[in-house]
Amino acid sequence: MKHYRKHDYDLAQIRRLLEPGPVVLVSSAHGGRTNIMTMGWHMMIGFTPALVGCYIDPANHSYDMVVASGECVINIPTADLLEQVIGIGNCSGSDTDKFARFGLTARPGVEVAAPLVAECYASFECRLADATPNPNAPLFVWQVVRAHVAAVPKLPETLHYRGDGQFMISGREIDTRSRYPGQTR
Repeated sequence: MKHYRKHDYDLAQIRRLLEPGPVVLVSSAHGGRTNIMTMGWHMMIGFTPALVGCYIDPANHSYDMVVASGECVINIPTADLLEQVIGIGNCSGSDTDKFARFGLTARPGVEVAAPLVAECYASFECRLADATPNPNAPLFVWQVVRAHVAAVPKLPETLHYRGDGQFMISGREIDTRSRYPGQTR
């Protein structure tokens, strides 16, 4: 077993090491308008029902839309959408139709008014379950009410944001089910 020589690390940068999951595109709709935002940090906080937590800064155009509608769609893009993911994250929906600008297709949701992004591997329709205040921004807790996932590829290459303009692509899978048959999560 390897031992690591460690040094002090900038606390503001530990997010680059604790990255929780794939970059997602959060789509929203309100007042006849739609928007998409790039989000690099979110977390599963419940399994039944499926609950996803995230922070959305009040300065973000999507903030007002999701607060007013109480809905969104969490879309999982694959690595081939890197340029769109970056572009969406670097412009404002207050003056840009991001679906049109980035050549993405809005598909209607089944349970929510927010659109699905057709080019994404998976789309999770969500309703707001809770928004807990915090000094920085509220923690939004979304209940996933409908999930749409492509049949192939079974293991897509997803993007993971490391901060400071660096991404990694999901890597090799390690299956331990045969060694630990009682493992469920």
